[in-house]
Amino acid sequence: MKIQEFGDRFNEINTDLLQNMLAFNPYDLFSKFDASKLMRLCEFYPYDFDNGDKIVLSSQLDLYIDSVRKDEIFANLKDIADFAIVMVDTRKHISFHLVYRLLKLTLVLHIATATVERCFSARKIIKTNLRNRIGEDF
Repeated sequence: MKIQEFGDRFNEINTDLLQNMLAFNPYDLFSKFDASKLMRLCEFYPYDFDNGDKIVLSSQLDLYIDSVRKDEIFANLKDIADFAIVMVDTRKHISFHLVYRLLKLTLVLHIATATVERCFSARKIIKTNLRNRIGEDF
């Protein structure tokens, strides 16, 4: 029953998006890192990454993973939010600006999705079945 509910809630695109976001997970020295998944993730944001950005991002990803794996500051991070904070503190967000842009979009997605869902929930309260049945004749 839970698997069916999960399937109803997350379609194939949402599941693909979540799996690609997992490639940013800093746990265990970025063991889940996969540049191809992060490149796939940037394709979900066509207005934020043009073709030139995608080429630069591809090269930045290779340099970025080598850089953060060698830096001890990044060794004990638990989640993506901590990773973003340390990236700014070490000023790597300037060197890897496209990686950081993709990271910010990953962090914002959860909040943006929840906000939209809350708006639709509030709409259900305002727009009840009774109000839907009221026509101009009423």
